[in-house]
Amino acid sequence: MMLSGELFIGGQWIEGRGNDLTSLDPAEQTSIWHGRMADDEQALDVVEVAVKGGQTWRAMGFEERLSIVKSFEDQLRENKDTLALLISRETGKPFWDAAGEAASMIGKIAISVDAYHERTGVRETEANGVTLVTRHHAHGVMVVLGPFNFPGHLPNGHIVPALLAGNSVIFKPSEQTPAVAELTIRLWEAAGLPKGVINLVHGDAGTARQLISHDDVAGVLFTGGVKAGLSIHRDLAGHPDKIVALELGGNNPIVAWGAHDTLGAARMIVRSAYLSGGQRCTCARRLIVGKDESSQNLMKKVVELAGRLAINHPRADPNPFMGALISEHARDSVLRGQAHLEGLGGDVLLKAGAMDLGPAFVSPGIIDMSNAAAASDDEIFGPLLQVYQVDEFEEAVALANNTRFGLASALLSDDSSLFEPFLNQSRAGIVNINQPTAGASGRAPFGGIGLSGNHRPAGYYAADYCAYPRASMVRSNASDETPLPGEQDR
Repeated sequence: MMLSGELFIGGQWIEGRGNDLTSLDPAEQTSIWHGRMADDEQALDVVEVAVKGGQTWRAMGFEERLSIVKSFEDQLRENKDTLALLISRETGKPFWDAAGEAASMIGKIAISVDAYHERTGVRETEANGVTLVTRHHAHGVMVVLGPFNFPGHLPNGHIVPALLAGNSVIFKPSEQTPAVAELTIRLWEAAGLPKGVINLVHGDAGTARQLISHDDVAGVLFTGGVKAGLSIHRDLAGHPDKIVALELGGNNPIVAWGAHDTLGAARMIVRSAYLSGGQRCTCARRLIVGKDESSQNLMKKVVELAGRLAINHPRADPNPFMGALISEHARDSVLRGQAHLEGLGGDVLLKAGAMDLGPAFVSPGIIDMSNAAAASDDEIFGPLLQVYQVDEFEEAVALANNTRFGLASALLSDDSSLFEPFLNQSRAGIVNINQPTAGASGRAPFGGIGLSGNHRPAGYYAADYCAYPRASMVRSNASDETPLPGEQDR
């Protein structure tokens, strides 16, 4: 399927009139997509188009909307290998990782349909001769702002529930992954989606700001970094009329306490920290362990495994564990973060470093911050793990909670008596026991607290933010047989 580098507005592919935009394959440093951003006039026009498209879409009814969403699912299945290859090329993640993302996009359809019926839909009860009806109605035009790390799956997790509910969508993807966005929209077009129901606009933060602040936009569903999320929140302060659902990042802890299978626990820690090159919002950033001999052996095993991870071109044979980061800038951010932590007094156990494979490749790092002069509560979005050694389990839990974020946390332990205290006391939206922090089930709510976000616009609860409940009381006739107070006295 050919990509044009164009915008998709009102069912038409048109050239942007704004600044040039190019997407690079971070592993090969070659251009894979080139186009232009929307200018101010196009950003205004797309909202008007989406309003009209939404009116048509809502009038179709759920079953007709569902049939088109199912056609999109068919398109995903037919093009899953093409989609996975493009995801790998544009993000630098290994092909196996990209193939998993494409599969998640397919799986999201059935999950979203189930969530629509369970979380929204229509409910009726009878009380005193009156039928109490709860219906759910679409908000209107929803702006979906997508991230670079899962350019297919995460926007898809917003778009599908929004469309099922009857909303129209304006999708502005990350400037770093416009190619995956275009392919996704072309699959929606092939599925027979009516004109104006979904629209694709390329642009920067200014474009996003213009879209979300438009009076006819009902809400924004955003997955991305905390700085961008805070900017959106500030821009829409004082606008209770708009849905603002933000899924942001995390400084996620993984506590290893009494896990006797050192190798097995180390594998979970490495997966937690370094999946997708550490470019998942649920990746573990902090490992908290005891000071006993078993914990020391675990740390040594983690360093050993991380130090010999297979890192290579993302489409190499055999497929590596890690490919490239999204860009040279991302690699440099990891190296700067490591230098900052070392400057705070961190002890480097495994040094992250630039690699000869290319400017976007970096080896994983581990730094012990137990004796650092100050703790750092920033999300370093890459393969860098901080270690903290403590004396008591209660201290480990307190340290795990000592963050402005609250997305994911995990406990690795064979001591079942620790499970309940950890689950009860952990301050996070996702709390796992003997499972990695990275990765989540689409059949569960996904999101966090604190600086990790304000709602659950991804995962199973996404349906909640795509429709509002409307309560009605219905009687079969307009006759009120109850006299008014004092009526009989006249």
